Amino acid sequence: MPYDPPPELASLSLAEIAGLMEARKLPPLDKWTPQDTGDSLMRIAADGRWFHDGGEIRRPAMVRAFASLLARDDQGQHWLVTPHQKLSIEVEDAAFIATDVRREGDTLAFRLNTDDLVVAGPDNPIMARGSVEEPAIYLGVRHGTEARLNRSTWAQLAEIALESERPVVTSRGATFALLP
Repeated sequence: MPYDPPPELASLSLAEIAGLMEARKLPPLDKWTPQDTGDSLMRIAADGRWFHDGGEIRRPAMVRAFASLLARDDQGQHWLVTPHQKLSIEVEDAAFIATDVRREGDTLAFRLNTDDLVVAGPDNPIMARGSVEEPAIYLGVRHGTEARLNRSTWAQLAEIALESERPVVTSRGATFALLP
């Protein structure tokens, strides 16, 4: 089945983004409790590339499929979860990279390196880590996973924050600091 990536984020309204998010049928990881655990031999590099047993996974459809099965537990361990197995996966920084942001009114929508769309808000918070000199901005995605904003997306968000004259942004009624 061929995959058609969503249109550029800037060309989408919030209603269209919400429709695309709803149309993406994600597996119900929170309902699965597999007892069989192991190691997937997979790694997600800090730059968002996925590897298996030392070799890069180059097929975007494979990465997208694996990403839909990704969860992070309370100890910070990432897992690929299926109804029958839970396999650990090494994540160097964040599981995803936020590659674009779009603001409409009081809402911020992000596109990830997997073409997933995420709307920031109370359920998907924006978090600042690092230091004031070198901040690192993250977005809560799903099942405990996060996306790190790439440099250009961070700059877009900083530009939005400059309009309020404070290092904060708002989305869906929640306010998020852009400095740790």
